[in-house]
Amino acid sequence: MATESVLRPSLIVPIGHVEPVPRRIRAAIDGRVVFDTRRALYVWEWKAFPQFSIPLEDLVEGVLIDDGHEEQLGAGPARRHSLQVGSEVREGAAWVWSPGAPEPLQGTVRFEWDALDGWMEEDEPVFVHPRSPYSRVDAIRSSSSVRVELDGVVLADAPNCVKLFETGLPTRYYLDRTHIRWSRLRHSDTVTRCAYKGTTSAYWSFDSDIASHQDIAWGYDFPTMQANRIAGLTTFYNDRVDLYVDGDLLPGSSDPTRGVRP
Repeated sequence: MATESVLRPSLIVPIGHVEPVPRRIRAAIDGRVVFDTRRALYVWEWKAFPQFSIPLEDLVEGVLIDDGHEEQLGAGPARRHSLQVGSEVREGAAWVWSPGAPEPLQGTVRFEWDALDGWMEEDEPVFVHPRSPYSRVDAIRSSSSVRVELDGVVLADAPNCVKLFETGLPTRYYLDRTHIRWSRLRHSDTVTRCAYKGTTSAYWSFDSDIASHQDIAWGYDFPTMQANRIAGLTTFYNDRVDLYVDGDLLPGSSDPTRGVRP
């Protein structure tokens, strides 16, 4: 059997690219809808994922206050604005595109994601950032065996797995928790969020006889519907452990300098 490939598709969208969003987009502050639009645009200010840009005419609540500061963003020049909704003011919450930005962006505003309390695509919440229409997340059951070692200690040994393929990222190998040596791992308070998979339920670290390795594994108990096959499973960072797939060490997984000594 051939060694597991570590090659993966690249991100293909150039910075400054603009496309229409065929979804209803809303966001709120303190339960008050700031905007409600079916005319949002995707704008890529960096390659990894887009942002939403919202027509100014579709603001429902709130007033944009010009901060008097213009800056060159990834897609072009924009003026920074604060957002006031009732008595609540969110400083530097929005960027209104200036002349020189792509023509479709004229008359639209791009909000800082965390400046708003919650975002919705249709009637479902969106976390962290908009989902790229050019990215895929596929969770596929596999008969590939997976063994995880670190500092000579076996942390997991599974006869099968669920492989998670996410555009631009390494393949992740999600394992049934019955195949993990929980006595060697310690729970971490770390929580991360993913626009495609949801919010992590837990992270785990490992302390060997020679080093401490923080947050090497994580899991989602309640992932998004699109990634429901990884629910209740656990995966490890490929580059922080020795990861064997079908008996072969995954290229690039072994790194003798990765440990952080206590």
